[in-house]
Amino acid sequence: MARALMKGTEAIAEAAIQAGCKYFFGYPITPQNEIPEYMSANLPKVGGFYVQGESEVASINMVMGGACTGKRVMTTSSSPGISLMSEGISYISMCELPCVIVNIARGGPGLGNILPSQGDYSQATRGVGHGDHSIIVLAPGNLQEAVDLTQDAFELSQKYRMPVMVLADGFMGQMMEAVDIKPRAHEDPSVNAPWALGWWNERGGHHLTVYSMHMDPDKLEAHDRHLQEKYAKVRANEQRFERFHVDDAELVLTSYGTTSRVCRSAIANLRAEGLKVGMVRPITMWPFPVSGFEMPKSVKGILDVEMSAAFQMEDDVRLATLCDLPIATTGRWGGHSPTVRQVEEKCRELLGVSSAPAK
Repeated sequence: MARALMKGTEAIAEAAIQAGCKYFFGYPITPQNEIPEYMSANLPKVGGFYVQGESEVASINMVMGGACTGKRVMTTSSSPGISLMSEGISYISMCELPCVIVNIARGGPGLGNILPSQGDYSQATRGVGHGDHSIIVLAPGNLQEAVDLTQDAFELSQKYRMPVMVLADGFMGQMMEAVDIKPRAHEDPSVNAPWALGWWNERGGHHLTVYSMHMDPDKLEAHDRHLQEKYAKVRANEQRFERFHVDDAELVLTSYGTTSRVCRSAIANLRAEGLKVGMVRPITMWPFPVSGFEMPKSVKGILDVEMSAAFQMEDDVRLATLCDLPIATTGRWGGHSPTVRQVEEKCRELLGVSSAPAK
């Protein structure tokens, strides 16, 4: 489609269709409801199928069934809905089935509210479910990147046979920006999916069963070891990040998603004052982009900016920098976003500058 002004949720949905998504299963929850609405109207036009499950629990198990066919499959939800899906996501990881999950995060814990939040970082990056498993997590910084990463998510899920999550927030879901959504060339995954149910039978081979239970502890240990070896490959090959004015920086901000846009504006203003401030923006939240946090000697400290009361990314930043730099935090939560002025004032405080120069 031609470049168009679109709401974030609808842009993500169209990007999925253009990437070859054929099955969508989901349950409505604000602030992502436009995605299933868009899918219900447009997925059948390309020979796809939309099913609204009776719950998030049912929907993620439908995703598992759809993934078994080898077709590209997707679900979307928001924070408490993802919590309900967590058991199914663990099952999908165990079975090594590819799927895409989108979380348009809202305030919490509990039902919280329907306003934007980044309080789901730990949920997303620590496995989203029980057991020794991980999922790839991608965090877009603008709507064009949300489009591109949604399409990348389908490729990564097929490449590594694992769930991939696009983690955004209510701001990004509801804002409107111009986006360019192009069809993503791909082979029908069911044509070359020896792991999919029915693939071997169609070729005169043996019957295939997809299951996640290994009662023999040796077999379970061997399978878990296989999963960890796969995750090590993901860590080695898929770290993504952006470095912005880092090379000469004395203070480096780190932020992701919507808050990184606030930081970018603050950096522009601070640079105009002569303050050397930069930013490292993680794009893959898992695997965390450790390689992006190699800092020049000029850096005196890091400021973590989040829409999270617990500043959930801070621990990963601390590990990525080997606890070698002081890390400060600032942000808002509960549906509030940190402001450009708030970030600027915190940066001046850390750099020992009392206030902005008079104009």
